[in-house]
Amino acid sequence: MIKKFKLYILLVAVAFSTVSCLDKMPDDSIPFDESIRTVDDVNLAVIGIYDTFKSSALYSGNLTLLPDLQTDFVYGVNGNTNTYGDIWRWKDILATNTSIEAVYAALYNVINRCNFLLDRVDRVRRNTTDDDDLDQIDQCCGETYFARALAYSELVKLFCKAYESDEDAANQLGVILTKHYLGDEEMRRASLKDSYQFILEDLDRAAELLALDKNYNPSTDGALFNSAIYFNEYTVYALRARVALYMRKWDEAIKYSSKVIDSDYFLLSSCTKNISSGVSYYKYMWTNDLATEVIFKVGFTVNSYGGALGQIFFNYDYSTFRPDYVPAAWVINSYDNNDLRVSTFFQTYTTGYSHGLSWALLIKYFGNETFYDTKILHVSMPKVLRLSEQYLIRAEAYVQQAQPDYGRAGKDITALRTARYSTYGGSTSLTASNAMDVIEAERVKELYMEGFRLHDLKRWHKGFERKPQDQSLANGSSLKVEADDPLFVWPIPQHELDAPGSQIQPNESNK
Repeated sequence: MIKKFKLYILLVAVAFSTVSCLDKMPDDSIPFDESIRTVDDVNLAVIGIYDTFKSSALYSGNLTLLPDLQTDFVYGVNGNTNTYGDIWRWKDILATNTSIEAVYAALYNVINRCNFLLDRVDRVRRNTTDDDDLDQIDQCCGETYFARALAYSELVKLFCKAYESDEDAANQLGVILTKHYLGDEEMRRASLKDSYQFILEDLDRAAELLALDKNYNPSTDGALFNSAIYFNEYTVYALRARVALYMRKWDEAIKYSSKVIDSDYFLLSSCTKNISSGVSYYKYMWTNDLATEVIFKVGFTVNSYGGALGQIFFNYDYSTFRPDYVPAAWVINSYDNNDLRVSTFFQTYTTGYSHGLSWALLIKYFGNETFYDTKILHVSMPKVLRLSEQYLIRAEAYVQQAQPDYGRAGKDITALRTARYSTYGGSTSLTASNAMDVIEAERVKELYMEGFRLHDLKRWHKGFERKPQDQSLANGSSLKVEADDPLFVWPIPQHELDAPGSQIQPNESNK
């Protein structure tokens, strides 16, 4: 069977944390040389790593919301609280922005925790003789390498330019790479090429250590596997496919997305088959955070959870809705009439503002019903890796490779639409003239407000334009951003640049 996934992951995390790549263990934490001495200590350290992903600066908040909020997906509403207003207005994004600082610090917090464990685990391994304990150490290390790769993949996505080629990336700024918690590693940005290579090396290590046992039976063990709150061999493949897409390594993207798609472990959630009366399997993924297509989600309980993704879209006070942001009309209008994602994602309400705006609000993040029942509003478990993204990755790679395969790409879009439409007959016809338009539009409709838009526009070298819609804020609603604008790459936080001894080079957006 699978190397045992840890139930103890939901316990209280160990008490060491950091706030940035330059600030590490606080004075009241466990001394470095006295920590991570037993297999149980290793387990506790991994609990801490998983726990860091609950941060509202990451997938349950800033990391998911800000990249889409910054673009053309939503509009600020007259009278709103100005939450994330500087991000939405685009031109007001500064190196001192606290929301961006929080993302940067939280990602390096994950990395520092990973390095802390990896620096100490060999001593535990040398003192361990039990085979099951040794397997558990390998499992923990695999999860740790994956967590570090995931954090670095987000850093390069947000704080670096798009990867164009190996030659170009060798001359572009990447991120600070650290392998050790303590040491004299230079606090200087590596090249973008070396940064991606670091991620790939971690994913290779993770794949080896997290490989499923050949005797694993999805029919009997699938319920445990599809809890989807732990890293495993297929989370590695899914992230590897995403990274390959971002690196324009089309053959690799096809290879790794196919490993996920062609496995027996995941299935696209249907919009037409119901899990209960009036609730489709796809809708249940958003209302209850359970689905056969989720590859990895950040696990929450009513006693341990992160941020509230839906807060800015509702601000519900049990009486009225006063959303800070509402969906862009062009997004809502982009769905076909028989596309059931519309009714899953959006529902029209009259807001509680004095202007009485009536608009389709983003019910996708209204919140987990179990949490809602305990008076916790707008909290959903972030779905970091989903099967639908893998279909979109593979379709794009098929049409971008040296010898485009429009037929196979069309089959992937057809598979996705069949799961999402009330009816979808025939096949999707893709050609050289329409393939990318179709795929780009499908990414908008499937991955709306999941944190992909900013990087998609950056790597496609496309700008965007906002035009005012009903009751949208004057400052920000009329905006035209050209392709390759410097703010497609977030500024490095100013406190990192100003830190004593820092050799960190700024981005163009810092200037």
